[in-house]
Amino acid sequence: MLLSRDAQSAQPVAIQREDYAPPAYWIDTVDLCFDLDPAKTRVLNRMKMRRNPEVAAQPLRLDGDELNLARVLVNGQGAAFRMEGSQLVIDGLPDDFELEIFTTCCPAKNTKLMGLFVSQNTFFTQCEAEGFRRITYFLDRPDVMASYIVTLRADKAAYPVLLSNGNLVEEGELPEGRHFAKWVDPFKKPAYLFALVAGKLVAREQRIKARNGREHLLQVYVRAGDLDKTEHAMNSLIHSVLWDEARFGLPLDLDRFMIVATSDFNMGAMENKGLNIFNTKYVLASQATATDADYANIESVVGHEYFHNWSGDRVTCRDWFQLSLKEGLTVFRDQEFSMDLCAEPSARAVKRIEDVRVLRTAQFPEDAGPMAHPVRPDSYIEISNFYTVTIYEKGAEVVRMMQTLVGREGFARGMTLYFERHDGQAVTCDDFAQAIADANPDSELARRLPQFKRWYSQAGTPRLAATGHYDAEARTYTLAFSQSCPPTPGQSVKEPFVIPVALGLLGADGRALPLQLEGAAQPAGESLTLVLHEAEQRFTFTGVDEAPVPSILRGFSAPVVLQFDYTREQLLALLAHDTDPFNRWEAAQRLALGAALAAIGDDTRAPDAPVLDEALIAAMREVLRHPTLDAAFKELVLSLPSEVYIAEQLDVVDPQRVHRVREAMRTQLATALFAEWQQAYEDNKDTGAYRPEPVSAGRRALAGMALANLCIAARESGDTVWPGKTLQRFKDASNMTDRFNALTALVVAGHPLAAQALARFHAMFKDEALVIDKWFGLQASAPDRDGDVLPLVKQLTRHADFSIKNPNRARSVIFSYCNANPGAFHRLDAAGYVWWSDRVIELDEINPQVAARLARALDRWSKLAEPYRSAAREAIARVAARPGLSKDTLEVVSRALAP
Repeated sequence: MLLSRDAQSAQPVAIQREDYAPPAYWIDTVDLCFDLDPAKTRVLNRMKMRRNPEVAAQPLRLDGDELNLARVLVNGQGAAFRMEGSQLVIDGLPDDFELEIFTTCCPAKNTKLMGLFVSQNTFFTQCEAEGFRRITYFLDRPDVMASYIVTLRADKAAYPVLLSNGNLVEEGELPEGRHFAKWVDPFKKPAYLFALVAGKLVAREQRIKARNGREHLLQVYVRAGDLDKTEHAMNSLIHSVLWDEARFGLPLDLDRFMIVATSDFNMGAMENKGLNIFNTKYVLASQATATDADYANIESVVGHEYFHNWSGDRVTCRDWFQLSLKEGLTVFRDQEFSMDLCAEPSARAVKRIEDVRVLRTAQFPEDAGPMAHPVRPDSYIEISNFYTVTIYEKGAEVVRMMQTLVGREGFARGMTLYFERHDGQAVTCDDFAQAIADANPDSELARRLPQFKRWYSQAGTPRLAATGHYDAEARTYTLAFSQSCPPTPGQSVKEPFVIPVALGLLGADGRALPLQLEGAAQPAGESLTLVLHEAEQRFTFTGVDEAPVPSILRGFSAPVVLQFDYTREQLLALLAHDTDPFNRWEAAQRLALGAALAAIGDDTRAPDAPVLDEALIAAMREVLRHPTLDAAFKELVLSLPSEVYIAEQLDVVDPQRVHRVREAMRTQLATALFAEWQQAYEDNKDTGAYRPEPVSAGRRALAGMALANLCIAARESGDTVWPGKTLQRFKDASNMTDRFNALTALVVAGHPLAAQALARFHAMFKDEALVIDKWFGLQASAPDRDGDVLPLVKQLTRHADFSIKNPNRARSVIFSYCNANPGAFHRLDAAGYVWWSDRVIELDEINPQVAARLARALDRWSKLAEPYRSAAREAIARVAARPGLSKDTLEVVSRALAP
């Protein structure tokens, strides 16, 4: 599990999953004492250790990174040791011993934001995955679990709040204006779950009584001035505690649970036991500063990190290859949490569609690119590079398929068994799957468990090809399926997966047809789930009185690409009538995607030629006019496939052509449905007193979409009325969602009033960092019309409010341009690629984790048409050739350049 470098080549060496071996030593207790100082923090680490009798005797090797070592004692006596690279090595140790290590570090200079660092005069930690070694020398691996006692000492005036994991057992005064706090964590944990916070903070507090009768103190710590923005985070935490106990019988196990927010953080949040550290983006919200999407994200992320208390903390990963054991499972849990909080069935469907959009636009491309890897990877150079959408979102889909195969109640039984078996242990993905199967011995999952686990071991997105045949005379309908999976790096041959396929059949008038499989005693209702497990399978339905329209993969029951040759008429029928909301939305996406691909592939098409035909326009009109459809669902159906998703369907991508076609589609929808957009805006603009719940949020989303389309239509016609109304809406808005929707409408339409609104927006919110992130991001992701976005982005990076050292601010400008604005990034003159390479190199010297994520903006360079392809490769090679490049970034660009 230790990263080493080949002595001759000095190149990083990949860690292999098959090489896992248990540690040679165990750590039973850790007693840490911190004397906190930004320039020189002193860390005294006393550990009670013992040799692992199941491993051959060998020296103790402790990980360290950028530490100053002052003292090493074994059982109170000076000990001989040596340094091998970054490792502290000690020979000749007894079977049981106490090891004392005294080190110092400089948190103020820690721009990597890993280990112990200072942000705005406050101490924070981030130890996952391998940050604890930047605090003290340690067996920094997840299968070493120990009990922690932590004493924090600091200047009381500068750092009045001193927090760590577990329960506060003692605090008091020290000489010279200093004070201390002692924390004891009653649960064993790996080092990556350690945390401390020290600074000037204030807290929102709430005492609750759980279902089991136990009382808990919940606290949300923020900087002074932000306390009024913590109510939603606290409510989300309360809902999370109650939901996990009700849904899975998992209670909060600590006297207190703390959340702390910081603006300098590489990740969204971190689930340290009892002391979660969050990016402010996922804590702070008020109706004046946060959008509906922000509120939803806070609820989801607070839930996610709290749910880790069991799925990640109480039961953790044996090694980092098992990362999806905690992350995939916990993403599934936070998705279920958000859906369960939705009172309306339509809101649940909207949540599912939103999750699938993330999967398709981010994870499917990852599966098809150079960084493709299984949900349980086989090797890595830098583990931070594998905190990916494959581990998280695809991992969640694997868990969701388990629930599909055993049922909701069966899955809950499996969860109970999993925690009964493995509480307090570091285990594997296999252990989790086995528990779910063992709790449901008669299920399809149990019968096919070894094959099902190919979802963990095989990379790539399976292709599911389906054909249908109706026999009018026999009154039967046969669906034939064949599955395959494209080769991925290191995996050329793929074996069949277990694929649950939920489906229904519709008649010509849209009514659901009964489903009775050949040989079945009775119909199965209007929807059923087939379980595919062979390369080719056929299923015949009997008693089918007319040629049906098949609704396949309802609810997106498996993370696959469905290939079915739907006719336009069939898709229009699904869009109009399908009772499954996902497939209704999917029909609209397929129709729009088909139109886009046809236009992109037509070399004779005139630039101003329409892309969408009248039938599709009419269908969209009907959706917009529909009297009972949920507003949020309408907004999703009317949203065109993204440029990234369209590009993924092409073998060779001309980004500018994709951009032009999609912009033409957007303009056509805006102008053709002008009257409907006006009505939609009028019907949905007023949502009463602001509440961030799904129904009113959906109405605001549809009103915002209508406003954007009205501004686009006004641009085409020269109308000044709607841009003027939009500016007034911007000025009068009572919440950030409506205000930002209006600002976005002006910016997206490229209207001259946008400049006035942007200036006013900055003046209004110049002291709100998260809001200014939105301001930066909106401009960096604006549609590119005359090559003007890159010069603007360069100007934004010179703005007084921009700092590349702050990950949120770097993401708001650099990532918004390079990752989220393909029409502006992929320039014929390659200037976007050159600028990208400069920023990757600059960031790598400051924060390698952020740099490596930015480096992935060109993962799919090999699909690009010329001249983009050669220019992109040259930019990647320039980064790869940079001397002293971190292993984080080097792994990404090396894999991108690999043949």
